[in-house]
Amino acid sequence: MRLFINIFVVSLILFSCKERAEKRVYKPDSSGNINSLLVVVDDDLWATSVGDAIRSRIGAEVYGLPQIEPQFDLRQVPPPVFSDFVRMNRIVLKVQRSEESTVKFYTDPYATPQKMILVSGPSPQTMVDLIEKNGFRILNEFKKVELKERQRRTKKSLFNTDAIESSLGVSIALSSVYRIAKNEENFFWVRRDTKTGIISLLIYSLPLQDFTSKEAFSQRVIQIRDSVAKQHIPGPIEGNYMTTEMAYTPFSVLTETENTKVLETRSLWKVEGAFMSGPFINYSFLDKKNNRMLVAEGFVYAPSEPKRDYIFELESIIKSIKIQ
Repeated sequence: MRLFINIFVVSLILFSCKERAEKRVYKPDSSGNINSLLVVVDDDLWATSVGDAIRSRIGAEVYGLPQIEPQFDLRQVPPPVFSDFVRMNRIVLKVQRSEESTVKFYTDPYATPQKMILVSGPSPQTMVDLIEKNGFRILNEFKKVELKERQRRTKKSLFNTDAIESSLGVSIALSSVYRIAKNEENFFWVRRDTKTGIISLLIYSLPLQDFTSKEAFSQRVIQIRDSVAKQHIPGPIEGNYMTTEMAYTPFSVLTETENTKVLETRSLWKVEGAFMSGPFINYSFLDKKNNRMLVAEGFVYAPSEPKRDYIFELESIIKSIKIQ
């Protein structure tokens, strides 16, 4: 009897495993360049206010760059073309006529990882309204997928960050194409070359400060970065140094991650007395656990090159930081 029960239990387990395996559907790897958005919409809608809404809301300009660059490179195809390998694009926005007015979010519908967002409406105006109302969320959903993909690609070949981790008490994922340009007490300058310039990341810590408002925090971040840059980032001529371009208004947003307040700042930098400038992105962490302010700032100098994807790369690196 006991033998019969054991055989029955084993058979039941094997059947359950087989059933789960059959339910798993194989999905191919997604494809596409970073920040390349496939837009599936009829040609006639693309040429109307619907297309205008997609281009202005989803393909909006990235703030903090010296030239106009969109959030995503938009590639439009009509629905009949959306099949086979075309469906493998990592991020997809599909807009269609329907009696139902809705915005739906799909994860890995045809490939993995993949995010597809479906906007449906009975009229062009309804579609435009849905895009305008949900534009911020749509942007964020696509951006989260692209940040993870950028970080996944970075992890294929990692730089040894032991020196940074032991000195500053943080973990960070850096590609092996980077190198440490300067290592001083509680300060690191990490950089890599581009075709025409460099991409740089500064990581350093300072004594903790309390701020009564976001505005006070923002002003102090600019003061700190200018002071640190003057000390550590020299220009091409002796006496020159990097500073914030005050003719361009910095954009700041205060968030919180793992119980730590973080101020994100985007703007432009320049070198005093030299024709050098570019974008920067600064994350300042109020690390109360370790009684300090941790700063991670990426800046780009790449004349005649698009800079959106360079800043996006730096953002993905900074967002990999884990405070110990």
